[in-house]
Amino acid sequence: MNSSNINNGLLKIPADGFKGLKENYLDDLISGFTVFLLALPLSLGIAKASEFPPIMGLLTAIIGGLVVGPIMGAKMTIKGPAAGLIVIVASAVNDFGGGTQGWELALGAIFVAAALQVLFGIMKLGRYMDFFPLSAIHGMLAAIGIIIIAKQIPILLDINPALTKGKGPIELLGEIPYFIAHLDPRATGIGVISLAIMLFWPKVKGPLKKLPAPLLVLLIAIPAELIMDFSHTEPDYALVKIGNLAEAMEVSISFAGLAQLGIFIKYVIMFALVGSLESLLTVRAIDLMDPYKRKSDTGRDMIALGMGNMVAAIFGGLPMISEVARSSANVNNGGKTRWANIFHGLFIAFFVLFFVKYIEMIPNTALAAMLIAVGIKLAHPKEFMETFRIGKEQLLIFVVTIFFTLFEDLLVGIFAGILVKLIIHLFNGAPLKNLFRMPVRISFNDNDYLVEVYKSAIFTNFLVIRKKLEEIPAGFNVVIDLKNTKLVDHSAVENLNHFKHDYEQHGGSVQIIGLDDHKRLSKHELSGMKKKIVTL
Repeated sequence: MNSSNINNGLLKIPADGFKGLKENYLDDLISGFTVFLLALPLSLGIAKASEFPPIMGLLTAIIGGLVVGPIMGAKMTIKGPAAGLIVIVASAVNDFGGGTQGWELALGAIFVAAALQVLFGIMKLGRYMDFFPLSAIHGMLAAIGIIIIAKQIPILLDINPALTKGKGPIELLGEIPYFIAHLDPRATGIGVISLAIMLFWPKVKGPLKKLPAPLLVLLIAIPAELIMDFSHTEPDYALVKIGNLAEAMEVSISFAGLAQLGIFIKYVIMFALVGSLESLLTVRAIDLMDPYKRKSDTGRDMIALGMGNMVAAIFGGLPMISEVARSSANVNNGGKTRWANIFHGLFIAFFVLFFVKYIEMIPNTALAAMLIAVGIKLAHPKEFMETFRIGKEQLLIFVVTIFFTLFEDLLVGIFAGILVKLIIHLFNGAPLKNLFRMPVRISFNDNDYLVEVYKSAIFTNFLVIRKKLEEIPAGFNVVIDLKNTKLVDHSAVENLNHFKHDYEQHGGSVQIIGLDDHKRLSKHELSGMKKKIVTL
């Protein structure tokens, strides 16, 4: 089937490359400019929160647009620094000694992790994302949100950074009353207004909704700061300090961190694992939002991302991912091709080169408000409620992941979540010998494929069925029969639904049958299912 006729035959797939630029330059230019307005303050805030020089957040966004944009395998995603990696980056800087030394040594770990991402892409290891249970991934992201909130509250209140240095998220949350008692009312006022805008502006209806909340924050925060003359009446830490991009772009990377091999390996794994997971999740989510229903080449995208991260690490930048908020904004603002990402990088480069003095008027409390809004979105109570709706066992995995992430680190948290899910599966009757293998039989008759799954379909063995399903050519009728399974978990249900959606977009049909004798673990449509026990 001709891919240009997909999506009910109504939309013609935009061309790629320079032909796509010629056809769609205006749509991509407008979308790229809108995304730039979002990315500029967020990139600054993310870098600052990550213990990196703020200008390095902008450098990373520029590289994400100009270096990664032309070669990436996803047409609609925006590459840049992400709030989801703040916790790992800041921890790496501190564990490597803090300050300039910690930053330079962290860059060495980021570079090696980026090389691993290139290898992941070459070997097409993106499919192994299915090994990680979705509830554990969401728990990890919620924990990151809580940590971001904890670390940004003192900045929102304009507290001296020296008073919070070296303190963990739990300790920072416990000291909120102290921070409130010692807040700076003028700077905090700007921060609180900025936070209110970030939280409530998306609920505004009508044409004003097209104005991005971060831009509105800057339009209010910068004049307010100028009226109150922060440059003369507030401490140095009240305003963003950028510096000169040309001077900042020097080779800063150091591999001396190899002397602390355990710490070095730990952060290489975390940068590669969490960055890749977040990027792949975003690519999948944006593919579903894309009105043209294009399917990204995740292998190529991972190679491009890894190459961009290697370049960023050499010159002092943060690790980048396919960032979900900016990518969503790209889709919602009518972006058509990869040129939107390229234009967003060009706009940031132009602004950094010619308008640095205006960037340095931004109060840090306004940037903190933007990051707190991101943290609230990641750890919103509705995330807990939605997880509970899918199943009580999913909430347990979710909460355990959050707990161990907060009290230990992200790597411990994600593996604690995996361990809990394995224990739950064994309790629900999943055979021990089938935790990592799944008997699958495929038969073909005329225009029909029958895929029969045996024993259990769970996150640890789903890769087996996924590989089999990917071998089925497009355009056939596929029946997936699960009647011989004892357990089908939430991750398998959701991934099978993703396969159904993707396959049917390319002209085939998919039926999932054999679950009449299974009992849902909750009322949610994506809940796990356990075979009913027949009693005589």
